Amino acid sequence: MANAVVAALAPSLGSGTLCLLARTLRIRREEKAAEPLWTSRTPAIYVVWHARLLLLPYLYGHRGARVLISRSRDGEMVARLVRRFGFVVVRGSSSRGGAGGLRGLARALGEGHSVILVPDGPRGPAETVKPGVVTLARMTGAPVVPLAFAASAEWRTRSWDGFRIPKPFARCVVRFGPPLRVTASRDRGDNEATRKEIEAALHEVTWQVDEEVRH
Repeated sequence: MANAVVAALAPSLGSGTLCLLARTLRIRREEKAAEPLWTSRTPAIYVVWHARLLLLPYLYGHRGARVLISRSRDGEMVARLVRRFGFVVVRGSSSRGGAGGLRGLARALGEGHSVILVPDGPRGPAETVKPGVVTLARMTGAPVVPLAFAASAEWRTRSWDGFRIPKPFARCVVRFGPPLRVTASRDRGDNEATRKEIEAALHEVTWQVDEEVRH
C-alpha cells in the first residue's frame, strides 16, 4: 500500500519540485545549432548524457519530443513525471525492450516527431555512447544533435553516473551542438566510427558548457 502511494504521488511532487528549483536558476540557452531544425520542423535525434537530463522536461517538454524510458518500476514513475511537461513516452531501453523501443522511436521520427535519447543509459557505462543511436540514425536518416547542460553549483548523487542536480540560484548553460548526419551503411567499421564521432561531439559540447559555467 505504501509503495503504491509513493508511486502515485512521486510524479506530481517531483514535477512541482523541479519547477520550483528551475525558477531559481539563471539559465542561458545556446540554441543556434538547433534553431534551423525547429524552424524547418525537421525531426532529429537529440542526445544527452544521463547525468545531465534533469532540467530537460522543464526546458523543452513543450516541444513534445518522444523520449525512451525503460519498462521498470522506476521508469514508470519517470514516465509519469515527464508526461506532465509535454514529452511523449516510448517504453523500452537498451537492456529491456530495446528493439521495440528503437522501433517506436523510428516510427515517431517517420511521423515527423523529434526524439531524445540518453546514449549511456539506463545503466552505463557513464558517458559512453551505445550503438542504438547509430542504428536509429541509419534507420531513419535523422540528424543527431548533441545536447548538454551544466550548472555552476550542483549536487551529485552516488549513482553509476553521478547524476547532477543544480543547486538553487546556480548559473546554468544549456547548449546544442551542430547536427551530425549519418549515412546509410552496413559496415561494422563504419558503425563504430560513427559511434565514436557522436561520442566525441557529445563530449565536446559537454566540455563547453562545463567551461562556460566556470566563468
